[in-house]
Amino acid sequence: MTTATDTGTGTGTYAPRPGAAPLPRMIAAQAALETRMLLRNGEQLLLTVVIPTLLLALFSSVDIVDTGAGKSVDFLAPGILALAVMSTAFTGQAIATGFERRYGVLKRLASSPLPRWGLMTAKTAAVLVTEILQVILLTVIAFALGWSPHGNPLAVLLLLVLGTAAFSGLGLLMAGTLKAEATLAAANLVFLLLLVGGGVIVPLSKFGGAQQVLGLLPISALSGGLRDVLQHGAGTPWGDLGILAVWAVLGLAAAGRFFRWE
Repeated sequence: MTTATDTGTGTGTYAPRPGAAPLPRMIAAQAALETRMLLRNGEQLLLTVVIPTLLLALFSSVDIVDTGAGKSVDFLAPGILALAVMSTAFTGQAIATGFERRYGVLKRLASSPLPRWGLMTAKTAAVLVTEILQVILLTVIAFALGWSPHGNPLAVLLLLVLGTAAFSGLGLLMAGTLKAEATLAAANLVFLLLLVGGGVIVPLSKFGGAQQVLGLLPISALSGGLRDVLQHGAGTPWGDLGILAVWAVLGLAAAGRFFRWE
């Protein structure tokens, strides 16, 4: 209950004091809400947790795809980590944001004290929290399957951060320009195409002359960079980081320019 007290000057003070909460608190509250909605959505859990986990366990246990010398899990684990980033930052975020836009949720939130950039910051924070949970789960499963990672953890972190930025920009661009139904169809189609042709499960060398073109895709750069570091113990994969940085800049800039809130 809000109560007023007389200060002797003819004006009152209110407890609790009315007005917007501090900006960091608003962003934190919105990020917590976005995270809960992501984790409670059955379709999102299918994309972000169930599918990557099943693919990792299945293809690591059954010799279906020729992954070259060494254990299959050493090849597959980095690719599945890249897939997890794409499923959350791109596919899941595009679909959720697209339907929020359709139902007017974004329009209402945009009129609240939370600025639009604060809302996008909260959505990004929710994506990062979800990805941390994904990485922990998939890493535990991969270790149980006999994974033996190598390399510099800082290089892995850089790849994951830039990959998240790249896929987030592309996801928001799709959600902010297409109708919700079109976003749903397009995001799932892109997910399937990049799963097959992005070096996640099938090595890019299997695609012959198209390998060079496919290598420029963000999922190929992320999975390839993670594989170079974690499987082969390579140094910082500057080429893959550069590709991801270009996608991140272009995607986020285009999303900021063309995103429609209603």
